[in-house]
Amino acid sequence: MEKNTDFTSANLGNILNIIKYPIISDKSTRLFEHNKYTFMVDKRANKFTLKKIIEYLFRVTTVKINTLKIPKKKSVVGRVYINKPESKKVVITLKGGDKINLFPEM
Repeated sequence: MEKNTDFTSANLGNILNIIKYPIISDKSTRLFEHNKYTFMVDKRANKFTLKKIIEYLFRVTTVKINTLKIPKKKSVVGRVYINKPESKKVVITLKGGDKINLFPEM
């Protein structure tokens, strides 16, 4: 990923492909109380790019970014082995008063 900090409508599609989806689990919802949010991201994304994208999309200030790679896995479905691809997860710590609204009001 290149260090392009210019966010325009031309490269907005690429930006939205880098952040895949938020992770909603027991541990990640407990981290909401400490202003920490967890996302699955593209495995080639780096911390610099992720920080700029999060600050641009959600209009928040990031304090810390932790990334971890999840290795390939083999799972068994019946008698067939299925290879799950390598992926990357990011935990983002936000500034004190900032929040990301993952559950919008209906």
